[in-house]
Amino acid sequence: MPGKVPLERALSKLGAASRSQTRKWISEGRLQVNGRTVKDPMYPVSPENDRFTVDGKPMRKDGWRTIMLNKPASVVTTASDEKGRRTVFDLLPVEFRTLHPVGRLDMASTGLLILTNDTRLSSYLTDPANAVLRTYIVTVTGDFTEEALRKAAAGIIDEGELLKPAKITLRKASRRESHLTVELTEGKNREIRRLFSALGHQVTRLKRVAFGPLQLGELQPGRFRSLTRDEITVLRPDARF
Repeated sequence: MPGKVPLERALSKLGAASRSQTRKWISEGRLQVNGRTVKDPMYPVSPENDRFTVDGKPMRKDGWRTIMLNKPASVVTTASDEKGRRTVFDLLPVEFRTLHPVGRLDMASTGLLILTNDTRLSSYLTDPANAVLRTYIVTVTGDFTEEALRKAAAGIIDEGELLKPAKITLRKASRRESHLTVELTEGKNREIRRLFSALGHQVTRLKRVAFGPLQLGELQPGRFRSLTRDEITVLRPDARF
């Protein structure tokens, strides 16, 4: 159902209630969506358009919030980690824990990470049909030749999956290492690392510097800033506030 998510997830992402609190209200018959009492925490709702009430009273929810973080290495893109590793949320104020990452960067990768509580924005940005470009600066071991560049541009089959960048540019090459710019329109699991590994090169540095028209710019590692309305509108032209 386009644009809809389970009720318990919607209220969690909006910062209105935890999933356990939502289930408690539902079991007590206290939670309404558009005036109707809901009995299923997985009931599909539109976070932006539906009205949520408890005992008939409007529920407080956070306003729409979207930030950009320059993710450093050695942190994971999750809310919590079973291995006790630092997460991106350890870098953010506690009130930002209601946000969710738009896509992921693996632990060793750095750069631009968008976090938001606007599920429509995140769905738009990650839908392959919208072909929103993500731009990466990549350093690999060894001399990446023009022949390897042609193979990468044509696409590589790895584990039955086609890994094919939207664009790949060789910036500099030497016997020791090579530097490239890679653009993707969807985020397959570890796609860039797998692509170069299949061609015999190990990725030693991977940094996302742009997501669509949004540029990382001079934002320092570990720092974040809120996106302006103009930036969000450029990311998703039909965005509403």
